[in-house]
Amino acid sequence: MRFQSLVLILVVLFASAAINQADFVDFNDPHVIEVATFAVTEYNNQHTEAKLVFEKVISGVSNVVDNGTRYSLTLSANNHSSSNNYDTIVLEKSSKNFSLIAFAPIPHA
Repeated sequence: MRFQSLVLILVVLFASAAINQADFVDFNDPHVIEVATFAVTEYNNQHTEAKLVFEKVISGVSNVVDNGTRYSLTLSANNHSSSNNYDTIVLEKSSKNFSLIAFAPIPHA
């Protein structure tokens, strides 16, 4: 878990270097919701003990990179007992060709 958090922090730092070229996403856009839903589903596939259910996109940015579009999203998902927020990064290489780069819970303050 710590490793995933560290990876996410590093990815966010690198992504923030390119934030000047990032666009805020419309979190009600069906494509953004599709990207977020993919992130939760892929996380569940990679972690068989995970049973998260996507709820909504809270915020996010997208930016064009050399190999596609990178979405850095904050989303809400529940595990059938409580709701939590997660930071995720998804790379869309071409239409409907997604790759999960990072997925980590946001610690409660």
